[in-house]
Amino acid sequence: MSCSGYRSCPMSRRQMLREAACGFGSVAMAAFLAEQVRADKPAEHASLGGSLSSLHHPAKAKSVIFLYMDGGPSQLDTFDPKPRLEREHGQPIKLDKIPATQFDNVGTVLASPWKFSSHGESGIPVSSLFPNIALHVDRLAIIRSMTSNFSEHTSANYFLHTGSGLQGRPSMGAWTTYGLGTRCQNLPGYVVLDGGLVPRGGVDNFHSGFLPADYQGSIFKTGPAPVPHLSSPHADRSRQNRQLSLIKSLDASFVARHPHENEVEAAIANYELAYRMQAEVPDLVDIQGETKETLRGYGLEHEFEPTRVYGRICLIARRLVERGVRFIELTCPRLDADRWDQHANLKDGHERNARAIDQPIAFLLEDLHRRGLLDETLVVWAGEFGRTPMAQGSNGRDHNPFGFTIWMAGGGIKGGTIYGATDDYGYFAIEKKSTIHDMHATMLHLLGVDHKQLTYRFSSRDMRLTDVHGEVMKDILA
Repeated sequence: MSCSGYRSCPMSRRQMLREAACGFGSVAMAAFLAEQVRADKPAEHASLGGSLSSLHHPAKAKSVIFLYMDGGPSQLDTFDPKPRLEREHGQPIKLDKIPATQFDNVGTVLASPWKFSSHGESGIPVSSLFPNIALHVDRLAIIRSMTSNFSEHTSANYFLHTGSGLQGRPSMGAWTTYGLGTRCQNLPGYVVLDGGLVPRGGVDNFHSGFLPADYQGSIFKTGPAPVPHLSSPHADRSRQNRQLSLIKSLDASFVARHPHENEVEAAIANYELAYRMQAEVPDLVDIQGETKETLRGYGLEHEFEPTRVYGRICLIARRLVERGVRFIELTCPRLDADRWDQHANLKDGHERNARAIDQPIAFLLEDLHRRGLLDETLVVWAGEFGRTPMAQGSNGRDHNPFGFTIWMAGGGIKGGTIYGATDDYGYFAIEKKSTIHDMHATMLHLLGVDHKQLTYRFSSRDMRLTDVHGEVMKDILA
């Protein structure tokens, strides 16, 4: 067909695609660059896939590493020394009223088997359980006045992870990715690195609850294949592409007929993400390129196997932060001892647990610092509750939700800080009493989010991670 003058000339589809090829490439490049800008500058732009159009205030942290201490470590034997326990060791505790404990087996006052010594310029005392973490005490904000509403593991775990003692609520990782989205296209925004122990209450601790299903935590196991069934059974990549295309088409047809089925929409997104993860995850867990100093520092050459296990997931956590993953939780390695839950044999059990985590966590803090990542990564160390000052039986401690210790470090935290206090026995929080809701509010604040404004409409109510509670712990902010 020929055209002359000012008369418009029809164009075939093939001609149109050929002429517009560069334009399509420019559109794709513009979209890609826009995503990078949003991911790299979350304080000025909405993060990729999040519900917030902009942050509520400038963020100090871009990612969270949550070091979950399963079972409830004893504050009295780690970060909150109490000389009164030594003076009254073996005597009945001098309290007018003792709250009902989990097992109602109240023994005499039990002094800590470990000595405390001061460390760093701040002079903060840390027990001999943690000789390596103690070297980083000037980076820690130690919160000695934490409390929980529950003294039983399952409800306390739900409360720690979701802000509610009930099963089925969204976890803090799910709320974080719901609000902020992810900074990484090829990995989930919320990853749980399973060291070997799933918390009491199961995977509902990592669930999305009433939030869309694609915000739930993705559990990565230890070892070279952390995600089951991720690798394609097909050598021919094009065959897998055709299968995924068919599945996506069928799912999209279902969603068109039944809108607002977020489980199906999440399944579509998960198929696409899993496809991208096939290339990303093998590279993530391939640590052969790390230096010998790094592998040794994380404890991967340690004689104690749980140290090697925990060291590996601490290293993977750092690599996830480098790749832009928003929220990372680490669970404890499996030991002969029962988690941090020493109702008997306190000395042996706590020493085994501390031996597994002390060196890896200390080097994680140092490694993040060396790479310039600690200032933008919030590290949180916490169990679901603490332990009692009197013995259960003769050599154990029962659950204590009335006053225990957690710590934070990194993104926006004032290091070398002690916040709050417990009484002379270390039983009850008496100064700056803090709640799990306060912890969640502070974490979100450091990520640039006002916890009161991050809501989701469910059951005719605007829900939030902190319910109707929570205040930011401003004294620990840099």
